[in-house]
Formats: sequence, C-alpha cells, structure tokens
Amino acid sequence: MPQQILQVNLKFSIPRSDLAAAWLDVAKPIADCPGLRWKVWLMNEAENEAGGIYLFESKAAAESYMAGPIVAALKSSPAVSNISAKLFDVMEKHSAITRGPLK
Repeated sequence: MPQQILQVNLKFSIPRSDLAAAWLDVAKPIADCPGLRWKVWLMNEAENEAGGIYLFESKAAAESYMAGPIVAALKSSPAVSNISAKLFDVMEKHSAITRGPLK
C-alpha cells in the first residue's frame, strides 16, 4: 500500500503568535501519532491561512489520524474555519528522483 500525503489548509482568526503558541503544545502529540512519518507546518499570515503537509505510512494511518481527537479538537476550535483535508497517494519512484523525503 502506498504512503499517503495529507494536505490540510484552514483559515484562522486569531493573531499568528497565539496560533503558533497553541499549536506548539500539540506538536508532540501529533508527532506521536501512529503511522506519521513527518509533518511540515505551513503559515501564510498575510492571508490568515495555515495548514500542514503530512506523510503517513499508509492510508489507514492517515484516516485514523483524521478521525482522531487532534483533528476533532481542531474542527471544534472557534479560531479556525474553512478546513480542507485531502489525501493523496505518493508516487514514490517519481518522488525519489526529485528527492522527496519519503524514507
């Protein structure tokens, strides 16, 4: 089964510094999620948009994360809106050629 990329984008309505502080507290629990290889955190302060790119070892691991308590807490936060989450299969041979960090 191919590795999975999860792409999450959202809008935020609080100062960047407040969002960054809140998310720093959840970074370790995210890192400890079963099947997560890595996450890159994204921020576009000018557009009040943030998100992340995650690499999971499998679709099952990514789906489990999306159905879990961390994402549930994010969805219930009044500080964020317009959450978009998309799963993609990783094209491993192509990504290896372009030095994608898959291992």
